[in-house]
Amino acid sequence: MRRSLTAALAVTTLVTPLVLVAAAGSASAAPVPPRTPLVDFNHDGYADLVFSAVGGYEGTTPGQVTVVYGSASGPVTAHAKTFGRATPGVPGDPESGGRFGQETAAADLDGDRYTDLVVSGYDGKAVVLWGSAAGLSGQGSAELPWNGGHVTAGDFNGDGKRDLVTVDFPRSGDPNNDDQGMLISYGPFTREGKAASTQAVATSRAFGPGGFVTGDITGDGADDIVSNHGFEEMAYASRFWAGGKDGVNTTPKPLAASVGGAIADVDKDGYGDLIVRDIGNNFEGMPYQKGTILIKYGTADGPSTTRTAKITQDTAGVPGVGEEGDEFGSSISAGDVNGDGYADVAVGILGEDIESVADAGSTVLLKGSRTGLTGTGAQAFQQSTTGVPGASEKEDKFGSQVLLSDTNKDGKADLTATAPLEDGTYADSGAAWHLRGAAGGLTVTGITSFGPKALGALEKGVMFGSWLAR
Repeated sequence: MRRSLTAALAVTTLVTPLVLVAAAGSASAAPVPPRTPLVDFNHDGYADLVFSAVGGYEGTTPGQVTVVYGSASGPVTAHAKTFGRATPGVPGDPESGGRFGQETAAADLDGDRYTDLVVSGYDGKAVVLWGSAAGLSGQGSAELPWNGGHVTAGDFNGDGKRDLVTVDFPRSGDPNNDDQGMLISYGPFTREGKAASTQAVATSRAFGPGGFVTGDITGDGADDIVSNHGFEEMAYASRFWAGGKDGVNTTPKPLAASVGGAIADVDKDGYGDLIVRDIGNNFEGMPYQKGTILIKYGTADGPSTTRTAKITQDTAGVPGVGEEGDEFGSSISAGDVNGDGYADVAVGILGEDIESVADAGSTVLLKGSRTGLTGTGAQAFQQSTTGVPGASEKEDKFGSQVLLSDTNKDGKADLTATAPLEDGTYADSGAAWHLRGAAGGLTVTGITSFGPKALGALEKGVMFGSWLAR
């Protein structure tokens, strides 16, 4: 937008991390509310944060991930720890432009109650860093049997053990067969990185998945998968793949083309609702879009085809005005910020103009309610908001990544937002902001902000906050 936003003080929290339900129910049974396990590497009950700093695509940095542990006072920057290919115990060698940390996924893969971290990049096979009472360590890290690429965690057979879905699809060996698809690796994993079993699912002959959104939409206690697809500039229909006690159903349901998103119960009916960025049919047009959030409410059969909604910056109650290039929905995360039991949704707007400052970036919090997700009571925050450290500057892209998680264990999700192009001592070093959840929503009281220098990590051109583990 090209006028200043009015900032309010309330946002919603991430779904309170709870233990996954072990048994899947039937479609006729009462729905099992979707649960999001806590990202907790040292199992102390506080949500931990992982920031990727991958540099540009033509950059000279090898990439790194930095863990900031949660506490009663929120993120503790003094005890942050950074990992890369050069960390003792981490397989592989650092490579310029290797983008280690391009994507990450957090999940307790070996069932020891400590969250583990999967890290992928362009520099070889993905690796898993194991959690422990002392947190993450490079020692004992294992390679996973697939090269870096899209990876997302879930529990796709509802057995209470965490699984992974990737774009690594086994080839048939036939040179005339160019099938593509996804590979589901079911937990528990061994410390050597071997899954208990795998399931290869062909998604299309012409194009494979470009990313995944996971969570329990059908209320049966097993997570489902929404995959998005495209080829060159064209975006194709996303697909819904139902999870269940026997694994992922290989017959998908088509959905509107989308990118990114979250699954959470915004109306507290027990079914997970699908919240995604609606992108039309052309990937190349995304940087020029105002941006639209599409909500498909959950049912026992998957995302509803009749109960749907769209929200933009022009929706009543949403701060700002939708303008070309805003990209409302460039990042999406869900959680219960005010503790009322309804999941709320944080929305990144990386191309938002603040006054005359182009692409400074912003975030908006949309609140869940009995009637679903609306613009009522929505809040906006950016670097020009009173109480938020820093200043809105050209192409900071504040809100490039957003995450709702309870880092201080008060039952209310807090907002972490990043600006990978924020300038510190060097250009594009990146930074993060952490706003606390409260009964009234997000608040700037107790807000913190930090970049890689404050965490003892590499700083020059690293684009800290390019990705947030979830």
